[in-house]
Amino acid sequence: MDLITDFINFFSFSLVAIASITAVMNPASTIAVYTALTEGMERAERTRVIETSLKIAFIVLAFFALTGQLVFSIFNITVPAFQIAGGILLVSVATGMLGTKGETYSRENLENISIVPLAFPLSCGPGTITTVILLASGPEGILGTVAVFAGIIVALGISYVGMLYGPRIFALIGEAGLRVVPKLMAIIVLAIAIQFIINGIAAAMPQLLASVDI
Repeated sequence: MDLITDFINFFSFSLVAIASITAVMNPASTIAVYTALTEGMERAERTRVIETSLKIAFIVLAFFALTGQLVFSIFNITVPAFQIAGGILLVSVATGMLGTKGETYSRENLENISIVPLAFPLSCGPGTITTVILLASGPEGILGTVAVFAGIIVALGISYVGMLYGPRIFALIGEAGLRVVPKLMAIIVLAIAIQFIINGIAAAMPQLLASVDI
C-alpha cells in the first residue's frame, strides 16, 4: 500500500514538475527567437545551433537541480539579480533583431547565438532556474529530483521539436510575412525582456527598502 501511495505521489509531483518547468520555460518564445535569428542559415548550421543551445540549457538546469540554493548562497546572488541580468541580455538581443535587416551569422557567431539568447535567458532563464531550484529543494528527495529532471527533458524536448520544424512553419507564411514576423517577434522578445526586469525589480524592492534608513 505504501508503494502504491509513493508511486501516486511521485506521478503527481512529476506532472506538476513537467507542467511548471514547461510553462515557465515557454518553449514558444525560444522557437520564435530561434526562427528569426537563424533565417538564411543552412539546415546543418541550424541543427548545430539547436543541439548546442539545448545541451547548454540541460547542463545548467541539471546543475541547479542538483545543487539547489547552494550556488546562490556561495556567491551571495539573489534571484531578482538573475532576473534583471537575464532581462538586460534579452533587451540587447531584441534591439539587435529590430535593427538588423537580413543579417547573416558567421560560424563564430553561431556559438554566441546558441548561448545567448537561446540557452540563456530563454531555455534556462532566471524563471526556469528558480522553478527548478524550488522543485528540487522540496521534501520529495531523490524521487523529486528525478521528477524535476523529467520536467527539464520534456520542456527541452518541446523546444527541440519546435525549433527543428519552426522554419518550415514560418516558410508557409511567405516572403512578405518573413519580413514582418521577425520584427513582430522582436517586439514580443523585448516585452518578455522588460517583464524579466520588472519582475526582478519588484522582487528586489523589499530588500532595497529594508536597507534604506528612514
